[in-house]
Amino acid sequence: MKFVTVMLFTMLVLLQYRLWIGNGSLTEVHHLQQEKQSILEENESLTERNDSLAAEVLDLKQGLDAIEERARSEMGMIKEDETFYQLVDAQYLGKDRD
Repeated sequence: MKFVTVMLFTMLVLLQYRLWIGNGSLTEVHHLQQEKQSILEENESLTERNDSLAAEVLDLKQGLDAIEERARSEMGMIKEDETFYQLVDAQYLGKDRD
């Protein structure tokens, strides 16, 4: 009877070790769940970015408005017969405002 008790106690200790410390322990499962959540959030962010880029590509392929907007904002282009006015703040000219 004593042998059975020692054996059951030993098995209990080994199972507790695996539960708390060993491979597949509660701590490892918790870390894996956190990592999974982090990866899911990153995937969601990247999916939104991909959708945005795909919409932009489609817009650039189909419409001239997007191309014109890009040319104006990124390259500073203007249309024919337009006058470009650039307002410069006095502090950039080295003069103090009164």
